[in-house]
This record gives sequence, structure tokens and C-alpha cells, in this order.
Amino acid sequence: MLGRFFLVFFLLVSSNFESQILTVDRSIKQDTTRDHKYGLALNISFSNNKQRKNLIDFSSRIEFDRFFKNKYLFVFLGKTDVTYNGKTVLQNNGYFQLRFRDNDSRKVSIDLVAQGQWNGIQGMEHRVIAGVHMRNMWFEKKKSDLYTTIGTFYENEQWNPLISGYAFLVGDSSKVYRSMFRLNTTAKFSIKLGKNIDFSGMSYLQFPMNSHFTTPRWVFDSQMQFNVNKNLSFVINYNHNYDLYRPLPIDYYFYSISTGIQLKF
Repeated sequence: MLGRFFLVFFLLVSSNFESQILTVDRSIKQDTTRDHKYGLALNISFSNNKQRKNLIDFSSRIEFDRFFKNKYLFVFLGKTDVTYNGKTVLQNNGYFQLRFRDNDSRKVSIDLVAQGQWNGIQGMEHRVIAGVHMRNMWFEKKKSDLYTTIGTFYENEQWNPLISGYAFLVGDSSKVYRSMFRLNTTAKFSIKLGKNIDFSGMSYLQFPMNSHFTTPRWVFDSQMQFNVNKNLSFVINYNHNYDLYRPLPIDYYFYSISTGIQLKF
């Protein structure tokens, strides 16, 4: 028993991953989504490597769900990822999201969302989003489901190429401020691949509602989950971001592949 504890602890502190896929959006539902008012999923990792300077990495992800009797739910989703080399910031990014939506029970429903985001590597000091969408259930089966949404959101951004951790060559050092509405379409699919294995994927296609409408941003997020028991799962995550309408001279395409564990309560 003690050996299992140390194995789980080692995996927890040495792995990290990020995902915007909600726990309640997976094909295999956690028990709390059925019989309880609240759900909680937590992922934390921390490492401290002594080299010439201390290399410190901290990553966390939390999802808190509040379920209502009318089959709606409120979701808080937060993620942070910070890396220091001594006092130098190598990485500082994350987001928090608030969402109110149907709990996969209605054919058509309203989805309200607000999000705050930052990414020092890309020079994003902040991005604030607020939007409303119409959510449509195409099918909801025992082992798979498919949902799509269409709507709009307002996006306000501040970019700074002199921000700590910025990973690209600095040309123009002035800050960039942007605000716009975007047309947003999403598709979410999940499938149960085995008794304790499920896959979830979400695709976001976001069009700026201005003269750059033909240069959308495409975000794809996928997650493979292996469930050990009702409280512990192993996770593999892949996500990418492809955006031709960048406010700073940075790459159009970013991707991330990561692994970790998830604790559910």
C-alpha cells in the first residue's frame, strides 16, 4: 500500500498536462455527475531541479462543477503553468473559465461563457472573452456523443513583446491592443473505447468579424483517459492552435503533447 502511494505521488509531481476538455464532457462520466451537487477534478505537478540556478516548474489544473436540479450546470475551469530559472521567468501562461450550460440533456440549449487568459511566451499579457452560444445535441448514446455550438463572443487583448518569457525576436517593441467580436463554431465528440478507456475531442473555429474574416483561428484539443478507479485516471493530451491573424510576429502554429494523472472527487 505504501509503495502504491509513493508511485502515485511520483507521477503526480513529475507529470503535467493541459486541456480545455471538461470532465463532464467525457464519455465515461464520473460518479459525482449523477448523484451529487458538486464535482471536483484536480491535477497538480511541481519540480525543483538544482543546476547553476534552481529550475522550478509548477503546473495545475482544476475543474469545479455545480449541478442543478433543472439539469443545468455551472463550471469553473482553471489552469496555470509557471517555470522559473532562478529569478528568470521562462514560462507563465494559463487561463480561467466560467461556463453555464445544459448538462447534456436538451436537444438545443444556451451556453454562456467567460474566460481570462495569459501567455508570456507568446507575449499575451491578457485576453478577456465573454460570449453566448447555441448548443445542439446531434446524438447522445451510451458509448459516444456529438455536440456542436455556434455563437459569438467579444474578445479584448493586450500584447507586449517585452513581457518576461517572450520567446521570439523583438522587432517593434510597442504594445498591441485589440478588441473584436468573433463568430465561433465548435464540435465536441467523445467515445468509449473500452471498459475504462475513453477519448474526447473538441474543435474550435473562430472567425474575426472584421476585414480579416477569412483568417480564422483553429484550436483542437483531444484527451485520452485511462481510468484506474473512480478517483484516479491517467491522461494523454494533445492540443494545437493555428492562427493566421497574429498581432505579433510569432509562429502561426503551436502544439502540445503531454501526460499526467487526474484525481476526481
